[in-house]
Amino acid sequence: MSDFDKALAALAKALAVDLPIGVQPEDQLKPPVKGVLEALAIQVEAFTEAKLEIGRPDIAVRVRKAVCGYAELKEPGKSADPTKLKGADKAQWERFKALPNLVYTNGADWGLYRDGKSISTVPGVVDDHGKVDAEAARKLFALLNDFIQWQPIAPTTPKALAETLAPLCRMLRDDVAEALESETSALRELSKEIREALFPNANHRDFADTYAQTLTYALLLARLLGETHLTAESAAKKLDSGHKLLADVLRHMSHDHARREVATAVDVLERVIGAVDPTRLARKGDPWIYFYEHFLEAYDPKLRKDRGVYYTPAEVVLCQVRLADELLRTRFGKD
Repeated sequence: MSDFDKALAALAKALAVDLPIGVQPEDQLKPPVKGVLEALAIQVEAFTEAKLEIGRPDIAVRVRKAVCGYAELKEPGKSADPTKLKGADKAQWERFKALPNLVYTNGADWGLYRDGKSISTVPGVVDDHGKVDAEAARKLFALLNDFIQWQPIAPTTPKALAETLAPLCRMLRDDVAEALESETSALRELSKEIREALFPNANHRDFADTYAQTLTYALLLARLLGETHLTAESAAKKLDSGHKLLADVLRHMSHDHARREVATAVDVLERVIGAVDPTRLARKGDPWIYFYEHFLEAYDPKLRKDRGVYYTPAEVVLCQVRLADELLRTRFGKD
């Protein structure tokens, strides 16, 4: 019997056992599902997560130490199809749709989702009596191997990059906003410090938006400047030369205790942005010219309209600069 078959047998046995009083149904699944994932290959590591907020899946999966994807567990008997869930589970799925590699399972039924789209599903892997279906197990092995082989697709145009990063940035914004509601949140303490120094009139939602956009922008800038092994820490070091203020803000934002509360979105942003090829992105000119306009359109169209973020042709900008220069020299004596 293979390690994968043994792990499935352990999952089936766990599902057949009545829950002890006080044990949450999803917690019953964590050890055996973790075992199934780690049985796929020696380089696969699965980490059960403490649910600090709605935005964190139950299990994080790393392959060769790099974040690969996540598994969200639903109690046995509840649907493992996220599109059929209601209430808090539905709201959770709306947030999780931003994740590029995600497994949903209730132990018996499994589904692989990428960017909110169903890739494959396998129902009835185990039954209520602790028996594994051999054919379904074979299909599950294929599904999970597809899952662990995921690699981020590097967009090659500014618009495609903006559309890839926008939902992840939005997920980070929402996670930050939710964390700020907790009196004991490290992010809440951090927000007080940053708002006092830079944004005294910002409310929680404003800060969450600023946090998410600044972290995303800083990671991308560091990658375009040539940072190869991208993390928030390495990005800050890269930005020390020429972008000192941004580097310092990034260090504060990615402090260990604060980062832990929004780790899912940050981990995925690091992985996806780390795959960007700056050379290919710049083939048709400066990628920054149109990027923010495209980004805000995908991230928050209303915010884009409110801030008036629209591309201004270079000829218009040069005319404005010449007029300002002339006024400064002729009216105010500033050479």
